[in-house]
Amino acid sequence: MLRLALYQPDIPQNAGTMIRMAACLGIAVDIVEPAAFDVSDRHFRRSGMDYLERASVTRHDSFAAFEAWRQGNGRRLILVETDGTIAHVDFTFAADDILMVGRESAGVLPNVYEAADAVVNIPMRAGLRSLNVALAAAIVMGEALRQTGGFADRDNGCPAVENANDRIRS
Repeated sequence: MLRLALYQPDIPQNAGTMIRMAACLGIAVDIVEPAAFDVSDRHFRRSGMDYLERASVTRHDSFAAFEAWRQGNGRRLILVETDGTIAHVDFTFAADDILMVGRESAGVLPNVYEAADAVVNIPMRAGLRSLNVALAAAIVMGEALRQTGGFADRDNGCPAVENANDRIRS
């Protein structure tokens, strides 16, 4: 199953939002420390709400520890960065990839780039710097889940996409 890795997160509300997304989509989360805040439930409570107990979160005390765990499990690391070399929609994701987002303030260090199997970006209009990290994680994870058939229970009572257009009025 796909995983989302948060590299040294700066803002607890963004981390909580990504953990909430992961809980809803059935994705495990890896937090690569040190974070800029105390990584505890109380810091995530506002944005994660009551989803925290439904999330699968693993903390790694350093990138070296995370990298040893990742390599030991034979998983690819796909880095999501504004200067990525390939658009996320042109990349072929695998069901056991780990998608990593960087720090809100500084991205990731060079050793993380070197360890990554691929670095993808989200195509944006020229002259604009970046998206919110939680939004970027959701966009790329959505594409990875779509490609790998990883969306949980698509038959949960939601109308099919083909039928959704019938309700749109101009």
